[in-house]
Amino acid sequence: MTGTGERVLVIACGALAREIGVIIDANRLGHIELTCLPAIWHNRPEKIAPGVQALIREHRDRFKSILVAYGECGTQGALNKVCAAEGVTRIAGPHCYSFYMGNEAFAARGDADMDAFFLTDFIARQFDAFVIEPLGLDRHPELREAYFGNYRRLVYLAQTDDPALDAKARTAADRLGLAFERRFTGYGDLEAFIRS
Repeated sequence: MTGTGERVLVIACGALAREIGVIIDANRLGHIELTCLPAIWHNRPEKIAPGVQALIREHRDRFKSILVAYGECGTQGALNKVCAAEGVTRIAGPHCYSFYMGNEAFAARGDADMDAFFLTDFIARQFDAFVIEPLGLDRHPELREAYFGNYRRLVYLAQTDDPALDAKARTAADRLGLAFERRFTGYGDLEAFIRS
């Protein structure tokens, strides 16, 4: 674990802000500062790598180390290139579903989850803003089959035990016409990464 006198910056996706804040508080990691980029950038992944690079360069002189809490998230390798060029560490994994579940466990499921659309606590909370509205399903519900016709299940990877979020995730599954499955993951590999 990093010593408390060593200031660390975590640059994260806004979709992870609440969870990282809980990890920092629960583990008394007061030497860690969090800054986030907009979660909606997942709809424009070409913004992620330059955004992360700008934050690294803006804050580099103030911190002993910088961690990047972002999956690959559709950057087509650009985020890994930025992290390598800037000498910072990115959490392992292609996306938050993988590191919440644990990268090894996620990979081991392989084809067993090919028919699954995943939610996290964040997406369950923000389902309309991050799924329904960006896909235009609020205006054109007939597109549901085009977007989700190859999925059979909505798998809610729960970070917390929250009946209200369970209900939101179940409602999301119903809205998409998918079977509902809940898996409790906690913070998975994210917690170990933040505490490293």
